Amino acid sequence: MSHNPHQDDDIVAELLPAFIEEAHEQIAELEHLLLQLEDQPDNSELLNALFRCAHTIKGSAGVFGLNRIVSFTHHVETLLDQLREGLMHLTPALSNLLLQSNDAIHVLVKTAHETDEGEPEVVLARQVLVEQLQAATRAVSAPASTTMAATVSPLASQTRLAPGATDATGRWHLSVQFGPDTFRHGMDPLTLLNYVGKLGQVHQVACDVDAVPALDAFDPESCHLAFELSLDTDADREKIEGAFTFVREDCELRLIEPGATAADFVAMIGDMPNHPRLGDILVLVGAVSRAQLDEGLKLQSQTKAEAGLAPPIGEVLQGSAGLSPQVVDAALNKQQRQREALGAAGGPDDKGFIRVHANRLDEVINLLGELVIAGAGASLQARQTRQRGLIEANQRITRLIEGIRNSTLKLRMVPIGDTFARFRRVVRDTAAELGKDVELELVGGETELDKAMVERITDPLMHLVRNALDHGLETPADRLAIGKPEQGRLTLSACHESGSILIKITDNGRGIQRQKVLQRAWDRGLVEPGHVPLEEDIFKLIFEPGFSTAEAVTNLSGRGVGMDVVRRNIEAMRGSVALSSQEGKGSTVEIRLPLTLAIIDGFLVGTGGSKFIFPLEAVVEVIEGRASTATLDEQGRCWVELRGQVLPVVNLRTLYSLESPEPERCSIVVVRAGNRRFGVMVDSLLGQHQTVIKPLGLMLRSLRGVSGSSILGTGEVALIFDVVSLGQLASSSGRGRAPTSKASVSFAPSVDTPVL
Repeated sequence: MSHNPHQDDDIVAELLPAFIEEAHEQIAELEHLLLQLEDQPDNSELLNALFRCAHTIKGSAGVFGLNRIVSFTHHVETLLDQLREGLMHLTPALSNLLLQSNDAIHVLVKTAHETDEGEPEVVLARQVLVEQLQAATRAVSAPASTTMAATVSPLASQTRLAPGATDATGRWHLSVQFGPDTFRHGMDPLTLLNYVGKLGQVHQVACDVDAVPALDAFDPESCHLAFELSLDTDADREKIEGAFTFVREDCELRLIEPGATAADFVAMIGDMPNHPRLGDILVLVGAVSRAQLDEGLKLQSQTKAEAGLAPPIGEVLQGSAGLSPQVVDAALNKQQRQREALGAAGGPDDKGFIRVHANRLDEVINLLGELVIAGAGASLQARQTRQRGLIEANQRITRLIEGIRNSTLKLRMVPIGDTFARFRRVVRDTAAELGKDVELELVGGETELDKAMVERITDPLMHLVRNALDHGLETPADRLAIGKPEQGRLTLSACHESGSILIKITDNGRGIQRQKVLQRAWDRGLVEPGHVPLEEDIFKLIFEPGFSTAEAVTNLSGRGVGMDVVRRNIEAMRGSVALSSQEGKGSTVEIRLPLTLAIIDGFLVGTGGSKFIFPLEAVVEVIEGRASTATLDEQGRCWVELRGQVLPVVNLRTLYSLESPEPERCSIVVVRAGNRRFGVMVDSLLGQHQTVIKPLGLMLRSLRGVSGSSILGTGEVALIFDVVSLGQLASSSGRGRAPTSKASVSFAPSVDTPVL
């Protein structure tokens, strides 16, 4: 087996980005497991999973020659190994040390492509961590042999020594089955086999083709490789096993030493994976060679041709290759057990996953948006021709496009639980820094959200969580003094509500001091001195730029920077943020976000010569009637009575200064924004419309109540409403001055009034 170093270098350069991505996932999982272990320090499953994460990072880095990562992670792995072997117990100090070490690994992985050691202070901090890790492991008095046994036990437990056999020069048989995640962990089986070839002389290599699944169940990113080979070498067992150190957790390795007995083969057959053919089982354990099997199959065919009856291949191999009857019986029993298991399970599992790069998925979404626009244009042209067959064909195409749209958008949906889990470490470290005892509760982690939005919501959530820890929750002493439990609680929750995502950050702390906020607003001129707005409007002041009630500037707060950015970032995603609080009992921040940023179902309306789109999930109903001589304010706002309740209404023609004559009849679209409703007065209702969201141009970005635009089938541009901002425009004037007499605008119900 030849070895091409240039080819290996090319493979390393090509796979390094994949290693970095996978390593970051392992680092995140390592942190998550450490935080779980703080509550369950003796959980062996968590300890084993923790060790596997560190070992995978170390092994993958070793394949790429990233010695800094290998060297540092080795110390972490040693400490974790002693924890899982029960030689020491996880203490808060060890947990802090391991979390800091995980942060150091994150920095090493992030700078894996760089050749220098890094900033001097970073290198020094890493050296301090190494010394602390070494001191922790030296504190455990355990024989070196114990550690060595623990290191090789996963392999040694799968091998058996022949009675009286010793490690000596001779022919070894190796059987290796690589795990499905081998490629994902950055390992190259060919490189490992090349290294094994350097230990001696390889006489034959056979690939187990039965380990490769059928094409319809084949996952191109999973490893399905299994090899058996014969190796003449003077290396001992430990050295041969050492060639597979980096994949020890991702492969099944079996070794048969020179001079192995039938008992060794019987034991190995019992441990090996399932294979359908008897001959393959015998070859893979090394009981016979591939050449001996081929010769036996040839003899079996000749016997059938001569006598008309083929003897079992096991009997043929006993005569031609000197195979032991006990080994044949073991292989037959193995074959029978796997047939029974397959029958009970109802067949093999053909489910699988394919990892797709996010950029490629974004390209599909963009093309799908163009397809929706083109489909709308084709449907319009078909209706204009009034050819029934063409119209029906376009309707079928439209339904198919809608189905493709819904299925494709689901591919971008990911659970928000992974994002929530990141805050365990944030809450832990921030609470410790502030001297507070805080329990973090995560609810609704299975709620799905567009991946693009998950990435953009992380920073606003980070600030809100830190703000709740700093401003909201009290210290244990303060809580005890007012009769509260010593431990505070912070809850992150998510759920679907009315076609949107509702995220809540709730604490049971001191709440917002309403009078203090109002006084600061008076001092800064945000509110006219002496004027007392409604409580909801007072809480909105907290989101004003530069607003802060902190008495002193700390590492976390006090500069008045953050809450305005939170609101701006959330509104940029067509979302809204609201704050409610009860003094002395706690506060809740509610974030509402649309399900997706790409394509939505919309409700198309017209006013004058302009077209507008409401998100369909926000539309409650439509009321149609004849307008009276209503008096609107300068921004087109008024009030109407709807089923005994006052409804704020805004007229688009007046709000946006649209120059067109008033229609004889108008309609009010009743829209829901959060827990409030308002109406929008429009000229015409144009029905449901698949809406591809496009960003606003520079000239329109300051337009109030609008969040985006869309291209219609006619080529016209329609503006997409931001229902939250539009609702504020509709109800802000006259807040608290609802009419006591009859409504400003009267509506006569119409029999053909559409209700959604």
